[in-house]
Amino acid sequence: MALRHIITLPDPKLRLLSRKIERVDAPLRALMDDMVETMHDAPGVGLAAIQIAEPIRLLVVDVAKKEEPPNPQVFINPEVLWSSDDRSTYEEGCLSIPEYYAEVERPASVRIRYLDRDGALKESLAEGMLATVLQHEIDHLDGVLFIDHISKLKRDRVIKKFQKAAKRSGDGAHVL
Repeated sequence: MALRHIITLPDPKLRLLSRKIERVDAPLRALMDDMVETMHDAPGVGLAAIQIAEPIRLLVVDVAKKEEPPNPQVFINPEVLWSSDDRSTYEEGCLSIPEYYAEVERPASVRIRYLDRDGALKESLAEGMLATVLQHEIDHLDGVLFIDHISKLKRDRVIKKFQKAAKRSGDGAHVL
């Protein structure tokens, strides 16, 4: 296992549409393990492959509380089949937008279809925090960031802040 570099705003790769995974094999499982290690090290509760510059439909999630043992889950080619009309609001953050948080409203429950670590087709009903994290990470696979769910004014401020920081650090600024 190895820690991977997490790309951050304003990297244009974050806006890429991730491609479907055709085969679950040993190299993909090694990537899953790297992603889990990277997510836990960050620390975070979710990580999409695009956040480590791999534009494939893969994400890892671990919503275990601090006092509980880690419980990482892998979702390959996840898709939302159904979302509830009931809404919930959580303060979201993102490993690709460090130290910025905002309230985001999303469906309170979702039913998703995905392949598990072994390539078996699964369906799950997710509620509460898990539903929010899955929606946030699936958004990443479609080039959508959580700041796209907040007001344009707040989003523009965040993007400008990260563009300035990238320019100062020599990473260059990119238009999103």
